[in-house]
Formats: sequence, C-alpha cells, structure tokens
Amino acid sequence: MANRKLACVDDYRAAAKRRLSRLAFDYLEGGSEGGGALRRNCDAYAQWLLRPRVLTDVSYCSTSTSLWDREIAAPMVVGPTGLNGLFWPKADEMLARAAADAGLPFVLSTASTSLLESVRAAVPDGELWLQLYVQQDRRIAEDMMRRAGAAGFSTLVLTVDTPVHGIRDHDVRNGFQLPLRPSARLIADCIAHPRWSWQMLAHGSPQLVNIARSVGEAANLMRHAAILSRQMDLTLGWSDIGWIRRHWRGKVLVKGILTVEDALLARDAGADGIVLSNHGGRQLESAPTSMDVLPGVAKAVGGDLRIFVDGGIRRGADVVKAIALGASATLLGRAPLYGVAACGKSGVDDVLRILKAEMSTTMRLMGCRNIEGLTPVSVESLPLRSARQAETLAETPVRLA
Repeated sequence: MANRKLACVDDYRAAAKRRLSRLAFDYLEGGSEGGGALRRNCDAYAQWLLRPRVLTDVSYCSTSTSLWDREIAAPMVVGPTGLNGLFWPKADEMLARAAADAGLPFVLSTASTSLLESVRAAVPDGELWLQLYVQQDRRIAEDMMRRAGAAGFSTLVLTVDTPVHGIRDHDVRNGFQLPLRPSARLIADCIAHPRWSWQMLAHGSPQLVNIARSVGEAANLMRHAAILSRQMDLTLGWSDIGWIRRHWRGKVLVKGILTVEDALLARDAGADGIVLSNHGGRQLESAPTSMDVLPGVAKAVGGDLRIFVDGGIRRGADVVKAIALGASATLLGRAPLYGVAACGKSGVDDVLRILKAEMSTTMRLMGCRNIEGLTPVSVESLPLRSARQAETLAETPVRLA
C-alpha cells in the first residue's frame, strides 16, 4: 500500500475492498434492500452543477467555518458509524485522532467498539460528539449521556430513523450475524483475506463495549447487538427532546430528518440542529436523499437551525454543493471508513486531506475565497440547466441552406 499512490476516496474504497473479507466489506458498503437509496445518495451530487466565476482574486482561499462558537478546518464532521472494530482494531480511536488532527469534529456511535472514555483519552484535545440510540430501557441512554458529558463530549446526535433495522439483502446472503459463526463460506472468505483475518484473530471479535458498560454487564456481542436491533424504544416522540435536555447540557441535533414537516417539528421541539439523512441508504430504500430535500428544508428552517447533511459524499466538490444549498456542514460516513479499512489511521488522515484539498481547489476554480461565498447561486440543477438550454435553442433562428 505504501508504494501505491491513492488519488481519491474511490481509490481507498477499492483498497478497502481488497483487504476486507467480503462479509466485512458488504457490512461497510451495503444498503437496504437492493441498494437503490445508496446509489441515489452518490448520484444526487452529480445532479447539481457548479457555476464558476472567473477573473476573481483567489490568492487567498479558506475552507474553514464555525459551528456555534468553535472554528473547524472545513465544513465536515467525521460522522457516526458502528462496529468499526470489524474493519481495523481500535478504529474508533483512529478515526477520532485523524479528525482532531485535521481540525474536524468526530461523532462516536452508540454502536462503537471502543469505550467513549478510551476515545477521549486518545484525543484529549479533540471535538467529540456522541450519537445516541434510545433503547426501551432508557437508563442505558441516560447513562451513556452522563458518561459522555463527564468525558467532555460537546454535542449529542439523536438518531431517530431506526426504530427497526432496515431490510438488508446482503446480510441475509452472507449469513451475517453477531457474533460471527464459523461456516464453510466464512472460512473460505477469511482464507482469501489473510491480513484482515490475522488481525481479527489477534485482537478478537469486536464488542459493543459502550452499551455493555452502560448496561453494567460484561461484553457480550450477541446480547448487546440484540439490544440495538430488537429493543429500540418505539415510543420515542418529539416531546422526548425535553427528556434529552434533562440529561444533556450541550447542543442537540436530530438525525434522520427527510421532510420539511419534521424539520419544523425539530425546531419547535427545541433542537439546535438537524441532520438530513437516510442513514447512508441502509434503512428505507425508497427514501429521498439529503440533497433532494436540502433546498426546501434550508428555506423553511435555515434561519433557525444548523442543518447538516450526510450520505454519498465522495469528493470535496460534493461538500461545496451541499454548503451552497444551505447546509452548515456535512457528516462523512463511508469515506473515512474506506481509509481506516484500507490502512488504519494513515488512511483516514489521507482521505480527510484529499477531501479538504479537493474543496480548496474547487472553491478556487469557482472564484470563491471562503465558505460564506457559497450560496444557492453558486450551483444549478441539471433539470434547470436543460430547461435553459431548450429555451435558448427555441429562441435561436433556424438558418436554411
């Protein structure tokens, strides 16, 4: 890997696919049902074109921005992803350290395989957020909020789009279940990916250690995975933002919003911000993408809430488009995971460097010196462009030979 220069996020995806077992890569990459939402997440950015302005002074260009009272190096957050120990031992610490080194916040998942206290110890200077799932026994969530608050986590990301797990065909085909059960297919898969297999053998099966600690039990992957998949609180409602506030003093984001109606309800419930998300295409296959709903949501609540988007971000230009349409920042999911799955922390470092460099180059080519210069007039949708072309053609006089 050290002798091979990787140029973009997709190169790291290919490297991750080579190193990981099929079961692990499919868990990282797979979407719900046939993967339609996952594909649309990536395609959505291609539906927007940039409108470059020329002959402007771009000798200075900054990607930095501020979230509330803290400046970050770019409008990007390393977002919450679960079971990361399946890709590399201590992956959560690596992701958090890489984010801190890049000047970006990191969001630790409830389904993390590293204790939140261990992540804080790894990044004593980092901006850490906690993603929260709420189980039927709310004492688990309350204890996790208490622990995160004591560890100096600043922001809570309440995920609300997972009352049940989406239908994931790839997991059924692979026989994916936790803990992993030996089978002829799994053994053949491991033999074909020896580096990944030896790491897993050396470090043991990843565990949902934060849930285990907040439950007050020893790590037991089967039991604690069941708490996540089958014991979610199906009664959770908008009034429970008040319950969250009683246990959390920091900022609160509601993650999983996909309609203007719910964005308005989040505002009225007292959230500080929202994350437009279809859960990386892993829940409802026919759900819209974040970019589909971003313009309407920004128009409705952009003056009242911080708006974040996730899903399908593979280029710095994707981040530029989201910011131009009204997002405060983007959450990165699979892109940093490709880096850590390919070669550990150095891979995450490079993925974040690539995305920031692509952002800077894109902004300069647009004639834009800073994030404040990215506005809705900086982009246009392909249908609008096609309509303008048709209008121009209709007005062009036909020349007869």
